[in-house]
Amino acid sequence: MTLESKVIDRRLVVLGAILIQFALGVLYAWPVFTPALREAGWSKLDTQIAFSLSLVALAAVMVWGGRHMVSWGPRRLAVSGGLILGASYVLAGLLGESSFPVVVLCIGVMGGMGIGLGYMVPIAVCMRWFPDRRGMITGIAVAGFGFGAMGWIKLAGEWGQLLETYGLGATFILYGLAFILLVLTGSRWMIWPPEGWRPAGWTPPPAAVTAVQEYSRREMVRTVAFALLFLTFVASSGAGLMSIGLMKLYPMEALEAGGLSPAEASTIAGTAMAVFFSIANGLGRIIWGTLSDRIGPQTALLLMTFSQGVTLLLFATMAGHEILLYCGASLIGFNFGGNFALFPSIVASLFGPTNVGQNYPMVFLAYGVGGIIGPILGGFLGDLGNFPLAFTLCGGACLAGTVLVSLIRPLPVPRPG
Repeated sequence: MTLESKVIDRRLVVLGAILIQFALGVLYAWPVFTPALREAGWSKLDTQIAFSLSLVALAAVMVWGGRHMVSWGPRRLAVSGGLILGASYVLAGLLGESSFPVVVLCIGVMGGMGIGLGYMVPIAVCMRWFPDRRGMITGIAVAGFGFGAMGWIKLAGEWGQLLETYGLGATFILYGLAFILLVLTGSRWMIWPPEGWRPAGWTPPPAAVTAVQEYSRREMVRTVAFALLFLTFVASSGAGLMSIGLMKLYPMEALEAGGLSPAEASTIAGTAMAVFFSIANGLGRIIWGTLSDRIGPQTALLLMTFSQGVTLLLFATMAGHEILLYCGASLIGFNFGGNFALFPSIVASLFGPTNVGQNYPMVFLAYGVGGIIGPILGGFLGDLGNFPLAFTLCGGACLAGTVLVSLIRPLPVPRPG
């Protein structure tokens, strides 16, 4: 038994996962920084380019991290990710917090790489420690990511007023140091259970032993099911990421067009993003994950993509009315959060739980593709004055994803080679 494999209280694994994911959740706090960057001369498209690059870097590095999780060990991988993420914000604060090249390279590329290294660790480790409640525990593990967005937004804004008090550069530095502290603390419990370990009193049901065949990464990517999941994740993640990037900018415009002052519109739109979207994003990960344990991840994914598609199609009529905006932001956040509980669960269900640390990052590459298409589409159409079209297109894409998920069928035993 090594440091990377020993029996500990598995509740500590959950705590460590939440601490790490809370730090990594700063990815979705990006909208809180965009007004200051807009004042510094950035275009709407510029703000979305920086966001998109962080998503691409995250997805690409996550594949590398998945391949090396066994050889490096989950703890070392998590620590590396936390140090890189923290350093990226500190450097951005020191080198030029409103410089487009600095922010793009530091927070966009380097920060995305740090998140990519650390993101898969809590999911893979928690799945090993909780084979009896895989969907629920995945949802809890990644809920910290959603709640982290709310925390970092509120600390920069209403709660901590860091941006107003210290400015953008100092806020970046403080955040970077906080990320390092959180990830180093949480990584203490990122270790594998010993081979053959099972929770006390739990015996795998016979179906769990025989129904799922273990696919290697190479075997998985050759299947139709992989292609269908990949395309669905592109649509669903792209729609959610576009919504995150625009969840403050678009409602502000819509509310002002309805007669509210810029200050009133900013407050309401900020609440929609920082409170309703963020809380629902975190809750969605837990609730959708728990639901997938009861009805199966494929059925849950069908319901989630359909609900998201309908909400996005209606959002153009909701954004200009305070109560409807809060409802729309909550539903979009709730469904978007479900992606990160349901896709790991369905990958484990279709391709086997043992290799999920290597297989899920390949599906997660779709998140990077969606991170290019969704936010840049939203920023481009926003500069053209047509935010509603972006939500309509993404809503249609989610409904198309519902059709793709319905086409997934049980997989045969993989053939070697």
